[in-house]
Amino acid sequence: MGRRICASLLALLLASCAPRVFASRGRRLVYSQGIYVLAALSALLLIVFGGVTDRLIPLFAVGAFLAFTLSQAGMVAHWLRTGNGHAALHVLVNGVGAIATGATLIVILVAKFAEGAWVMTVLIAVLLAVFGGVRRHYHRVSIEIANPLPLNVKSIEPPIVILPMNAWNKMSQKGLRFALKLSPDIFVVQIRTGNKTEDDLARRWPEYVESPTMAAHLPTPKLVVVPSPYRHVFNPLLDYILEMKRQHPERQIAVLIPELIARHWYEHLLHNKRAAMLKALLLVRGDEDIVVINVPWYLSS
Repeated sequence: MGRRICASLLALLLASCAPRVFASRGRRLVYSQGIYVLAALSALLLIVFGGVTDRLIPLFAVGAFLAFTLSQAGMVAHWLRTGNGHAALHVLVNGVGAIATGATLIVILVAKFAEGAWVMTVLIAVLLAVFGGVRRHYHRVSIEIANPLPLNVKSIEPPIVILPMNAWNKMSQKGLRFALKLSPDIFVVQIRTGNKTEDDLARRWPEYVESPTMAAHLPTPKLVVVPSPYRHVFNPLLDYILEMKRQHPERQIAVLIPELIARHWYEHLLHNKRAAMLKALLLVRGDEDIVVINVPWYLSS
């Protein structure tokens, strides 16, 4: 039995690799991910049934005759809907086919229920429930986002831009330059945790930001320093963003998040994921008036 299971798993592995090896990208009729899922589920069935493929015959029979029944019943509904001159004959032929295959399906379910047909019965019920839930979700989303009205151009004004910044560097400068292009209302937020290695932005701000912006006749960004004695970073920042939204309910809030992008996959392990975590928290705790804008900085090597 062990050899039979190993041989079956090897065959499934080769079948899953075949589309990638022998099929060209343009002619591929299936997706590799789907093949992997089917291979994993097939391997699971073989393991559950001890590698005896004869035990899988009731599962195949239920699936096959269910597909025949549904296709024939679907054709009956099609002919009833179209209603052309030969619809009655087509309805009769497909109706007989649906009854015959449906009766066979019921016989198989009753006779082979304890031998494995129950697996397909439970699986089909679960899939129908999942598909129904997915359909209801998409229907609810389509109703909520539907807009039969023309473009609303009322109350169009620049957003309030909030830029988190922990140090003055090229990433923060790129984010600040982009913020100056978006809005005159820019708030740069630094969370001070009391670490001795923290960059003191308040000391540098007049020279690095205020003087250049005033000389260029640009709006001067405002620096907001938020102390965090318990070394929390996300909670004070989120509280500030949400408080700004409560103070200006009619304005959009644009949160600019500078993010370091490494060239190699293994270099991502060397950098923290604060930007990704902050974006996720803003999407969860924010609303439609809080916009998250990513400002990437790509490493040159």
